[in-house]
Amino acid sequence: MYNPPSFAEHDVAVMHAFIDANSLGALVTSGSTGLFATHLPLVLDRTRGARGMLEGHLARANRHHELIADGTDALVIFTGVDAYVTPSLYPSKQRHGKVVPTWNYVAVHAHGRIRLVREPDRLRAHLERLTARHEAAQPRPWSIDDTPAGYVDALLGAIVGIEIEIDRLDGKWKMSQNRPAEDVEGVARGLAASADPAIREVGAIVEERRPDRAR
Repeated sequence: MYNPPSFAEHDVAVMHAFIDANSLGALVTSGSTGLFATHLPLVLDRTRGARGMLEGHLARANRHHELIADGTDALVIFTGVDAYVTPSLYPSKQRHGKVVPTWNYVAVHAHGRIRLVREPDRLRAHLERLTARHEAAQPRPWSIDDTPAGYVDALLGAIVGIEIEIDRLDGKWKMSQNRPAEDVEGVARGLAASADPAIREVGAIVEERRPDRAR
């Protein structure tokens, strides 16, 4: 992706944390029929590979798995909060008017090669990790062991697992860092005043990522 130096994040730990917090990814691959994309929840295993391993599964009814061979190049796109930025938030607008709207957002792109997983024991272990990861915050965490005996095992034939060993991570925190300090402050303050909590979250990230603040 286009990623100017002022927006680029290079810390793998920061990008891993972002993936954990925004784990619904868009898996994109290319084959003889062109591009194909599937949105799916993924689990990051930091212990496997130099930059981690992504684990997920596709419905067998989803033809995406038929278009993938082991070793196929894959891109997974993770996105977070975003917000429209009006030029009215820039103090510099009052002086020269040479400003235009933009959009602030966070994205991490994970590149790697994909492998398909069909073994029932490995698929079940993946489902256990996936549900444990997302049920952890529930008052009464659900487990696949809560289902009747044999129920989940009967469903394993309806999915195909995937593993992507991450070769490269590209992180982009586009948070007005290319603007003068007064405009960055204006954006942070303006977004923080929004009634929308997601927009206020963007404002907090703008403040956190201010170029004049040491990280």
